[in-house]
Amino acid sequence: MAKTLVIVESPAKAKTINKFLGRGFKVAASMGHVRDLPKSQLGIDVEKDFAPKYIAIRGKGDLIKSLKAESKKVDQVLLATDPDREGEAIAWHLANLLELPPEARCRIEFNEITKAAIQKAVKQPRQLDWHRIDAQQARRVLDRLVGYSLSPFLWKKIKKGLSAGRVQSVAVRLICDREEEIREFVQEEYWSLEAIFTEPGQTHKLVGKLVQIGDQKAEIKNREEMEKILADLASIQQVQVTAVKKKARLRQPPAPFTTSTLQQEASKRLNFSTRKTMQLAQQLYEGIELGKEGAVGLVTYIRTDSVRIAEEAQREAADYIKTEFGNAYLPEKPRQFASKGKIQNAHEAIRPTSMSRSPENIKQFLTRDQYRLYKLIWDRFLASQMAPAQLETTSIDVDISPYLFRITGTVVIFPGFMKIYQDEEKEEEKQIPPVFEGQWLELRELKPEQHFTQPPPRYTEASLVKTLEELGIGRPSTYAPTIETIQKRGYVTREQKHFYPTELGQMVVELLKQFFPDIIDVEFTAKMEEDLDKIEEGEKRWVDVVRSFYEPFREELQQAEIKAEKIVVADPVVEEKCPNCQANLVIKTGRFGKFLACPNFPECRFTKPLLEETGVLCPQCGGMLVKRRSKKGRTFFGCVNYPECDFTVWNEPVPEKCPQCSALMVRKSKKIAECIKCKTKAQVS
Repeated sequence: MAKTLVIVESPAKAKTINKFLGRGFKVAASMGHVRDLPKSQLGIDVEKDFAPKYIAIRGKGDLIKSLKAESKKVDQVLLATDPDREGEAIAWHLANLLELPPEARCRIEFNEITKAAIQKAVKQPRQLDWHRIDAQQARRVLDRLVGYSLSPFLWKKIKKGLSAGRVQSVAVRLICDREEEIREFVQEEYWSLEAIFTEPGQTHKLVGKLVQIGDQKAEIKNREEMEKILADLASIQQVQVTAVKKKARLRQPPAPFTTSTLQQEASKRLNFSTRKTMQLAQQLYEGIELGKEGAVGLVTYIRTDSVRIAEEAQREAADYIKTEFGNAYLPEKPRQFASKGKIQNAHEAIRPTSMSRSPENIKQFLTRDQYRLYKLIWDRFLASQMAPAQLETTSIDVDISPYLFRITGTVVIFPGFMKIYQDEEKEEEKQIPPVFEGQWLELRELKPEQHFTQPPPRYTEASLVKTLEELGIGRPSTYAPTIETIQKRGYVTREQKHFYPTELGQMVVELLKQFFPDIIDVEFTAKMEEDLDKIEEGEKRWVDVVRSFYEPFREELQQAEIKAEKIVVADPVVEEKCPNCQANLVIKTGRFGKFLACPNFPECRFTKPLLEETGVLCPQCGGMLVKRRSKKGRTFFGCVNYPECDFTVWNEPVPEKCPQCSALMVRKSKKIAECIKCKTKAQVS
């Protein structure tokens, strides 16, 4: 009979851990949270120090009964939930339901699911950490007070089905504010000038940019200014090199991943949503079946804001680098990175649990997406422990007084970490032939180019996550559900990776700005996160933090109920008639996007899809390709004749045909399209 019951959250984690423990242990799963606030009521007694009313989650009665029965059969219960605030709170709820004594040393935690980590953890149980529990309880209470107070207010003043929250409302505001910046942006003209030089008798081109006019930075504002410069240089045929500078520089590798940076890079490099990234990362953390080796956790804990690396992991990485790449690729001493702000430094960065499991060695056991994410984590961690890249930059000045042109080139002398990981857009290598000071060059061509300043870009998932983290809004583990919620509520839409606020989203933000300025304020929300950190550190009481927020919030809510007028959201009317009752159809917005409906609902329930035509014909049947939205809210393009024709593409079709095979082309960037058959790329309007 087992003497110790170990309780984790998920069956996958239980299965992996079970193989690391002997006969004296039994591992069970709680299936996540077991208690929470009731859904049907506020569940918080604001008059009694905000005492929360926790109840068993519906549908978990049999599971709780089973855990209670198992706990009676053993000498010891160990709660092995995740090593963060939420995990600590789940452990506390379990301890409460299983009636474990308050002083019991029942809590264990580990940063990775490996044999060594698990066996070490079960030997070091501790008491529950009340500071962590209080911090999580404060977050839950605050979110409930905001959500269950503001949502009914929005139902009354705008329409039913809306919601508001501390983090989601600020995220929507950021997207709305960015859209306003774009609308108000005033485009400004400017020009650049390139000069093409060659050495006498040579054909190799040296491209120089105009960087200075007199002692001022070159700023050409209009065509007239450019034409004057071109006129001044019209008679110039030979020029002299006035300065040649070579500069060696080091490019340091990036830190290993935190939750936020993993979400950002997976979005940019792999086109994964934050939700998908976290789902895959959770699978890699909890354990993957590796043939005879069985289930093994491949990466360390995935909800972390720390970039710390354990010494043992550094030694293992150094041995791997030395074997695979040689001593030259090792830094002089193991590299550690400084974390920003207050972080839970007991955690580590996200890294592989063992360097013996390279992505290629275990590829056969992983799905395609699991492999891609694991390789990204592997490469980033390994790069973080490698030597810096060595680059040499050459700068050549050509002074045609008062105009100074500069030719630049960069050569990678030693790739270092860049051999396996490029942290940013790969710097184009541009070799410059040996040129000396005083050498004469021939001016072959002047290439003026007109430009216009561009508005700030709309947020993508990656840039929104980055901004939320930089502003201290929410926590990395909350970003995925936040982004999902604001799309589901119809506050924002995502088109070609970018977020656009809907009219509804803008209405909600404006109403909250007017009556609840703190809720929608970036700095106020960030300060609230700092207060939660202080609760965890034992510097503040959770009841005091909640009270300081709730009392002014309650006053604002009472005033808003009186002063705010109801906003009538009129549905746009179209000319098309309802075939049942002849009323003009209106445009409605549902969870899958916009559709046409009869305004006489519920008496008349006629609806039909609202098809946005692309002007491009289907290559399979000749029907029109239209914009559609998937169940997950992602835009794609399909044939109007669906389901008879099932042709679809994710990228926007363009009218131009492939110059090679005349097949359909889809937009890959603003000006570049790609053929869906032969992958030929071409410029498009």
